[in-house]
Amino acid sequence: MHTNLSRRRFLQLSGLAGVGAVAAGCSSGPPAGTATWSMWSSSAAEKKVWQDFGKYVEQQLGVKSVATLTPSSGYPTKLDLQLVSGTASLVTALNGTLIPTYAARGAHRPLDDLIAADPDFSLDDFYGTSRKISSFNGKTYAIGFDVAPTVMYYNKDLLNKQGIPLPSRTEPMSWATFRDLAKQLTKPGEQYGFTCAPAIDDLVSWIYCAGGNVMSDDASHSTLGDPEAMQALQYVIDLFVKDKVTPPIKNLVTESSLSNFMQGNVAFMQNGPWQVVNARKAKFDWDIIPFPAGAAGSTPRVSGSSFAIPSAVREGPQLDLAWKLLKTLTSTGALDIYAKAGRNNPARLSAGSAFQPPPDNLGIVQQILAGKLAGGHAFDVTTNWNQVKQLLGQDLPRTFLGQVTVADAINGLTPRLDVLMRQHLDTTRQATARKG
Repeated sequence: MHTNLSRRRFLQLSGLAGVGAVAAGCSSGPPAGTATWSMWSSSAAEKKVWQDFGKYVEQQLGVKSVATLTPSSGYPTKLDLQLVSGTASLVTALNGTLIPTYAARGAHRPLDDLIAADPDFSLDDFYGTSRKISSFNGKTYAIGFDVAPTVMYYNKDLLNKQGIPLPSRTEPMSWATFRDLAKQLTKPGEQYGFTCAPAIDDLVSWIYCAGGNVMSDDASHSTLGDPEAMQALQYVIDLFVKDKVTPPIKNLVTESSLSNFMQGNVAFMQNGPWQVVNARKAKFDWDIIPFPAGAAGSTPRVSGSSFAIPSAVREGPQLDLAWKLLKTLTSTGALDIYAKAGRNNPARLSAGSAFQPPPDNLGIVQQILAGKLAGGHAFDVTTNWNQVKQLLGQDLPRTFLGQVTVADAINGLTPRLDVLMRQHLDTTRQATARKG
């Protein structure tokens, strides 16, 4: 199959050198004309949703649907192997943080020509943040299937038990108010005011709300040392180390904010609507509210996932089927299936009503995405975001344990982050040169 990326070059970029020969020996797969697509799936509930997607595809396209489902932790590695060996599906699911990585490598094709040539398809029905997450270098590389802002979950029973008025359903509380509430609701060893993951994916929402970012606007250097970002980092770390309003961390690697919240003794949990389906199993009354507002307002991270077409898909009948399949997987009908199952908020405005309560206040998710309430900040990432994330995961989590100060951690990380930022710019320039 024709591809814009040589196997040797892709192996070098993806760090998979040495496995190419093994990968190339994979089986030929389903016969031509089969609608093949890949997705991560880590539970029986998720598997059921994707099975329903498959049935919908067969009904709409009149062809056999074959989905390759892989646990989320192993999905990127398996996808890399499939792309290298030419055995990837016609359509592949991509987490938004990885879209720039694959697009810059030339592993997936831009979709702008297909969109322009299709009068029956329009991006206008997709949230603006989803379109931004699905783009790279000014081109559309994927079509979203879910998108959602980070919100704050809260245990209504705990607040009612202590006679504390429930927070506003629509007006974000200030950081000072949130901190006071978290302290008021903390009884060490018995219950705690707040929980979040000790990682950049959660910290970045506070950074955005403070008016900061991980990187400069042109992504040329790290800005974690800027006053806005430092203020946000210090605020969250103080909740852990100084105020001690969070459950004690037993293991930085396995720490789970959801597990902490589901035990019923944590008042507030930072997370996304993608956890609604799991939170519904709680044995206490709970709801969600907008993320607390910092100096820049309530503008937490907005994340999303999309479907894309590998560059190796051939022009002609194969690409025609891939495009029809991608449109079907991201259609209102398919996303209604996804939303009704409570998996997450769909990327299409027309499918938003299918994401139904509980929780009672679930409607704020669409209002935030539509700009009618609070706000959100599309997750800014680089073409080497996994490396950035791994680097930040080496030293930054130690601040949650009080083993190192925020300033010392950032000072130590910044030179190495700047190297990765320069590599990102080089990769982007190379992609531009080859019109990627």
